[in-house]
Amino acid sequence: MKLAFVPPWYGRDIPGGAEAETRRTAVHLQRAGFTVEILTTCIRDLYADWGQNFHQPGTSIEEGLPVRRFAVTKRNKQAFDQVNWQLMQGQTISAAEEQIFLNEMFHCPDLLAYIEAHQSEYLFIFTPYMFSSTYFGAQINPKHSLMIPCLHDEAYARLKIHQQVIPHVKALLFYAQAEAELAERLFPANNGQIRQVVGGGIDTDWHGDGEHFRQKYQLKDTPIVLYAGRREPGKNTPLLIQYWQRFIQANGHKAKLVLIGAGHVDIPDTCQEFILDLGYVPVQDKYNAFAAANIFCMPSVHESFSVVIMESWLTGSPVLVHGDCAVTREHCLQANGGLYFTNYSEFEATVNYLLAHPETAVTLGNQGRHYVLAHYQWKTVIARYQDVFNRILNT
Repeated sequence: MKLAFVPPWYGRDIPGGAEAETRRTAVHLQRAGFTVEILTTCIRDLYADWGQNFHQPGTSIEEGLPVRRFAVTKRNKQAFDQVNWQLMQGQTISAAEEQIFLNEMFHCPDLLAYIEAHQSEYLFIFTPYMFSSTYFGAQINPKHSLMIPCLHDEAYARLKIHQQVIPHVKALLFYAQAEAELAERLFPANNGQIRQVVGGGIDTDWHGDGEHFRQKYQLKDTPIVLYAGRREPGKNTPLLIQYWQRFIQANGHKAKLVLIGAGHVDIPDTCQEFILDLGYVPVQDKYNAFAAANIFCMPSVHESFSVVIMESWLTGSPVLVHGDCAVTREHCLQANGGLYFTNYSEFEATVNYLLAHPETAVTLGNQGRHYVLAHYQWKTVIARYQDVFNRILNT
């Protein structure tokens, strides 16, 4: 039976996050001998207008995979934005507003019609949980539907409308044990549903040159605290900048916070000397940055895996994560590869400790590297997917 991944958008140029992990997983499953397709919309990416078709509808071959894109139609953006704003503020919304959230997110009737017409031909893998393509698509044939939910402990996950779908698909696949435990609290398993932590696959065939990064960006002997990823409130980058400003003012340290990734971030004038904002950089520069970093910091509390933490560990850099993110805290504890903070005082203390104890920092980073190689190489992750598919086909 064919596999069909169903993300809300798809493309090799979409950096990071669930979208990139979906693409990499699909490619590696195909290389392992599975027949894999992508079913998605014509929307460009997360930051685009979800009512606009960026790609042409139709089928193309990308990295050897058939990608079927379907056009979106007109939606009520104003109605969606109003409800979404309420959710982002942590407000409770009504059942009618939950319907608006999903109905006006984006409309892709041709995608749903294709799933309906070909529902017996595929095992559909929907991801992430909150999008309308997952909500409506997974209800067409739940017995042929798997979900990689990418759950976070957030207002979206508590919408009652998700109770109609998430507990009823054939299988839930998770990137981390902490995510699986959150799913059990929010969506208790029914007797027939398969639940499996598969993890995320990490490419290991690359090398980071920290010295080259330091020379290129004139950071010769400067201690570096690195952040890589989307720069936005949802990733807590404003908090990181706020903490860094306080850290420099309190400690007079010569260290620099280096930011790489997409999105906009406001840097106070008083911090310009101590923050290097590189924006989106070539992938080799990213790898070099990991190797150059004394500390890699991930302040987000909404992570379901975090590829960048794993990539940082592969270069031997220790990580510093927000303790309110169950997934990244779990990684740190299991790997013994870093520290975590829940407030400014802890942030200050952990940064100072890691910078003042380089031998300990190296030990933590190397332990993180061993953790990644033991659990998240592609051959290991694909074997877990294979196990899930076998269990489904044998029931």
